[in-house]
Amino acid sequence: MADIVLIEESYGSMLLAREVPCLIVQWHGFANRQQFQSLMERGLDLYIEEATRTQPLGWLADTRLISAITPADQTWLDTVWNPRAYAAGIRHVSFVLAENVFGQIAVQNYTANTEAAAAYVIEPSHHRTLPEAKRWLRNALHG
Repeated sequence: MADIVLIEESYGSMLLAREVPCLIVQWHGFANRQQFQSLMERGLDLYIEEATRTQPLGWLADTRLISAITPADQTWLDTVWNPRAYAAGIRHVSFVLAENVFGQIAVQNYTANTEAAAAYVIEPSHHRTLPEAKRWLRNALHG
């Protein structure tokens, strides 16, 4: 089943994978602060809307082509986005790992911050391919 494109920007997209089911944030390269936060916020709004129709529902981050994420955006993810995501029902984030070192560091930092958080519990998981990430998330949601 093909993923459904919900948002398409030059720097990233939001997709719906009904077979998991999950929303996928797919990065196409570097996103500046406004672009990064905007796509994450719009994606979370879509998650909240879809969750009224689909339960359980997961979140997958395809970071194969992502570049660096600034320390300020890492803090924003940890203190603003993750608490909102947790409140919306996100309990697992499945990553397709970045191909470049800057993206790998960004995902490692997100994972460390998320695992250390006391205000919410979101389980990150890292995978080499999109099918692996989908399979893990499907099992986590339906396990």
